[in-house]
Amino acid sequence: MTMFFDDEFDRIFKRMSNSFANLDDLFDDAKNTGSVSGPYYYGYTMTTGPDGKPIVREYGNVKPGLLPHSDTRDPNVDTVVDEKEKTVKLIAEMPGVDKSNINVVFEKNTVKIDAEQGKKKYHSQVPLKVKVDENSVKASYKNGILEVTLKILEEEKPQGKKVNVE
Repeated sequence: MTMFFDDEFDRIFKRMSNSFANLDDLFDDAKNTGSVSGPYYYGYTMTTGPDGKPIVREYGNVKPGLLPHSDTRDPNVDTVVDEKEKTVKLIAEMPGVDKSNINVVFEKNTVKIDAEQGKKKYHSQVPLKVKVDENSVKASYKNGILEVTLKILEEEKPQGKKVNVE
């Protein structure tokens, strides 16, 4: 088990290192040509899944091998499923905007988050892996952190009637 974990981490960190090296070149090119302006960021979050394997997720407005094409930021969004409370909570980091400038829309089991204030622009679409009650959506924003909470729907049991074979 330890060998798998070591190999997996080595693979992940090599991929991350290559991505950051490429980004340095992109930033230098953009700075020298003056064609692109704005804040640039790119990163990874790493968590451990329920099966014990690492889950790596990219975020940011710059992807390896591509110059940024938008001044819209992709906020870091964590998804927390609470089986006990039967809820899903999305936690998005969006500093620098007022709550009146945040728009949260739930559509087709996807939460869309948009915010804009001055030069700060955020956009994210988070697909949910569980069925939720669209009427239960609640959102709060404090100190740059947006929390969106949804109740998980109980799975419907198939209804049917047993038929006797004659």
